[in-house]
Amino acid sequence: MVEVFPMPYPEELKQLIKRVEATRVDRVERKRRGEEYPMLSLDAREERLKKYHPDFVEGARREIRIGPNKGYAVSPEIADLLEAKSRIDPDKIDLSQIDHETDILILGGGGAGTAAALVAQEHGAEVILATKLRHGDANTMMAEGGIQAASKGSKDSPYFHYLDVMGGGHFKNIPVLSKSDEGVLESLHGGGTCRKRMHYAADITGAEIMRTLRDEARDRAQKGIRVLEFVPAVELILNEHGHCAGALLYNLETEEYLTVRAKAVVLATGGSGRLHIQGFMTTNHYGATGDGLVLGYRAGVKVNFLHTVQYHPTGAVFPEQAEGLLITEKFRGAGANVLNIEGEQFVNEREPRDVESACFIRECTEVGKGVPTPSGKAAVWLDAPMIDILKGPGTVEREFPGKYILFKRYEIDISKEPMLVYPTLHYQNGGLEFTADCETSVPGLYAAGEVSGGIHGENRLMGNSLLDITVFGRIAGEKAAAYAREKAKDGRLNLEHARRYHKELEESGIQTSLIAPMLLPDYSNPEVRKRQLTSHYEGTIR
Repeated sequence: MVEVFPMPYPEELKQLIKRVEATRVDRVERKRRGEEYPMLSLDAREERLKKYHPDFVEGARREIRIGPNKGYAVSPEIADLLEAKSRIDPDKIDLSQIDHETDILILGGGGAGTAAALVAQEHGAEVILATKLRHGDANTMMAEGGIQAASKGSKDSPYFHYLDVMGGGHFKNIPVLSKSDEGVLESLHGGGTCRKRMHYAADITGAEIMRTLRDEARDRAQKGIRVLEFVPAVELILNEHGHCAGALLYNLETEEYLTVRAKAVVLATGGSGRLHIQGFMTTNHYGATGDGLVLGYRAGVKVNFLHTVQYHPTGAVFPEQAEGLLITEKFRGAGANVLNIEGEQFVNEREPRDVESACFIRECTEVGKGVPTPSGKAAVWLDAPMIDILKGPGTVEREFPGKYILFKRYEIDISKEPMLVYPTLHYQNGGLEFTADCETSVPGLYAAGEVSGGIHGENRLMGNSLLDITVFGRIAGEKAAAYAREKAKDGRLNLEHARRYHKELEESGIQTSLIAPMLLPDYSNPEVRKRQLTSHYEGTIR
């Protein structure tokens, strides 16, 4: 068990908390009267984003120099990843020796991958689910606040949900991916929503969804679903027809390669927060290193919307052991204010995440009203005690047990003391291009979840990621099973796409020692570990 050292607020911060307390009575009264801090106009939102959001700072993007998106500008960390060499030398791999064979190979053991496995099995397919770490070690587990759905019994509808999704994505979303209940569910507002449609399980919604999916998949171990843990994919395998026909896996424990032949493959490898773009902290799980982007791109699948990155406005900044930890948007939906060093509100708590983050950064930089932390960073207050005042004593402990318990271990009572927060790298807005049927441009290769792009446009709203993995994970499983049954073509396996990619690197004059997929972040270098940077990881070609 990892030892946690108490780190209560030092005296300097306790003195600053008194300023928060001094404005709290007035803020509570305004909340009770229904008075909200004014929302920004659309023009003001755009101005804040372009001036303060990390996507727009100098050096935030550079052009990809090879591949199907040559000339498309994305973050340098992702561009470096896409321009890296394969972890394998195609000339040294013998594909005639098959270690596993199946109908459907699913790469990724999070919510999207597990949902795909369940539905594919229900449609008669044999499934292998291969995951980098343990089954369920995924960003799905990190999702806290809730899942969006327009439920019966409310004044909501899919129409309003659709408009919110499009608006939150700056109307750049691919519409066909964003369109297409019985009972009344508990719900809250989320940032950028015009109706209360956030359904939740305390502050562990993702964990509850992942637990349910994982348990069901494990129950089907004898009925067509095999789970392989600690075996990340390092390269897709195509056949002579150009169809995806499996993948090379790498056993992290034995350091052996495994060849899996399949009639169809579903990429559900998740996001890329552990690239620590621009040096930001991240909420993401340890294995979120953008593997699926590399695998799909090298095989010829285009990417989209990777020019934007989602920074969740409320990532923990204190104590230092918890830096980057997600502080769910549900706190703001339940009534907590965000405040500067003077205890003043400076932004409506329900602005879309990119706008909210830009406003936090503005307050801490240009306005100069950030709260100084012991480690020399700036932050803003998230005044969670307001929730107990508005909704009754014990609400914070009951509705946010995960965060209440965690901060208690550091001797901070978030029902009585505010939290220090700052934007943290949270979500990969873009990803591989795919259709409403989860098909990519490579026959037999499907994508679902955070590895895919287009649903959320240039910014995702809270609660839509869990909806995304549930809906598109199921679609991917169904369509992959149908493809395996009706369209799959047998043929000689090859790694020609990886060989061609290496040749293109050479012909483009790109000299690199980087190898991708990264698989795991490298925190071995003290300076790297200190800054949480992992964009330059050198592996080995075997």
